[in-house]
Amino acid sequence: MSIAQWVKSDRKLDTRVDFEPAIPGRGLDELRDQSGRIVAASLRVSSLAHETTRARLRELLREMNSYHSNRIEGEGTHPRNIERALRSDFSEKPETAKLQRIALAYIEAEKELERLVAGGLEPLSQKAVLAAHAAMYGRLERQDRLSPNGVLIVAGQVRSTEEVKVGAHVAPAAANVAALLARFENAYTVFRAREDALIKVAAAHHRLAWIHPFVDGNGRAGRLLTHAAMLSLTGGLWSACRGLARRQQEYYARLADADSPRRGDHDGRGSLSDDGLYRWVKFFLDVCEDQSTFMARMLNLDDMYRRIEALLTFRRIRPEAIRALHYLFAAGPVARGDFKQMTGLGEKVGQRLLSDLLRTGLVESTTPLGPVQFGLPLDALQFLLPDQYPEAATRVEAT
Repeated sequence: MSIAQWVKSDRKLDTRVDFEPAIPGRGLDELRDQSGRIVAASLRVSSLAHETTRARLRELLREMNSYHSNRIEGEGTHPRNIERALRSDFSEKPETAKLQRIALAYIEAEKELERLVAGGLEPLSQKAVLAAHAAMYGRLERQDRLSPNGVLIVAGQVRSTEEVKVGAHVAPAAANVAALLARFENAYTVFRAREDALIKVAAAHHRLAWIHPFVDGNGRAGRLLTHAAMLSLTGGLWSACRGLARRQQEYYARLADADSPRRGDHDGRGSLSDDGLYRWVKFFLDVCEDQSTFMARMLNLDDMYRRIEALLTFRRIRPEAIRALHYLFAAGPVARGDFKQMTGLGEKVGQRLLSDLLRTGLVESTTPLGPVQFGLPLDALQFLLPDQYPEAATRVEAT
């Protein structure tokens, strides 16, 4: 029996257009308390370091999001290959180059969604769902838009006739996708408190995966959409995607659990399991709390001073640079002369030290003679942001 016949043989799946409950009915007070802690941690993160440092961190996290989201789909490439792709330096190996193009498309799609949301796009609307998929797959050539099964992924096009089964989940009938997306928008576009908003984002992440509006690419589109919907909270300074990738098996298991139909009279009043949705939302908030508090620790000023000191000691860079680098991290860019003065070294020795720091990427500048600011090169992350992106420190295959 084909998937289409399977779907049509089940009257309940063919006719159900209601994905209630939209948010869990049980444990809301507990979830709201946890959301409040996540908001508090996010506020701490946004107050640490200078804005130029936070801007550099946002760029790094886009690369990380691309790495982790594509790895979840089994199409990840090494962080250094992503860095190369950003410089338009693609591998001579066709498969590696393809993964680089996919990674680059994800980064650019994330930027596009951020711009759209900043311009007024409601991040959990039908329009945003289509925009997330189109932003990713509209950047790829035909040969890069073939699914593992050889199906061509059409950017931003919802399935209208194709029936889909993913693992044990038989997605709702294609004929019901439009009605389900309308219900999705109605359920999740009205927020009250920020704490409720995070619960709704978590629930929406699952319900979009359950609808499975596209023939393929639903996972990436969903994570892009979730990033955009959480941007006002995270500021782009921490990412749920990293946590989901690190707990990938549990991620899939909790999503599958929330796919379950209602399990009796004590499992809510909707068509789907209230308990399954609660367990998914709780898992998602656990991931967010872990990631937001982790980043707050990473950006702690005293700890960062010690990490800079450890990095320079390991690399045998003059210790006079420690205080000056820490100043850039916390207070922002300074003129080159001021940076050299902060080291307490003479002009020639100070210039040589600054040149070394610029060469290694620990210090950055947008112009040859302009102010300098704090850098976050991949090869220094194991010291500056330990455990944040350990994959960047691993060896990359020859290209």
